Amino acid sequence: MSELVAREKEVTLLDLLDRILTKGVYVLGDITLSVADVDLVYIGLKILLSSTDKVEEMRKLAAQHPVSEARRER
Repeated sequence: MSELVAREKEVTLLDLLDRILTKGVYVLGDITLSVADVDLVYIGLKILLSSTDKVEEMRKLAAQHPVSEARRER
């Protein structure tokens, strides 16, 4: 049997930032503040971290391939 060996790889903050700006990261999240099981505040988060060059590239691709109305309603 072969064993899976985990490799340790150090990633610097600069490498991580470069990877995020090159490819982009989309984060979804929900926050609910409640007291005594009563929801008081709900916050839905949608965050896109990317470089402006990548966003422009994505915008051009989206303009070339528009999403149909039926697919958008899903």
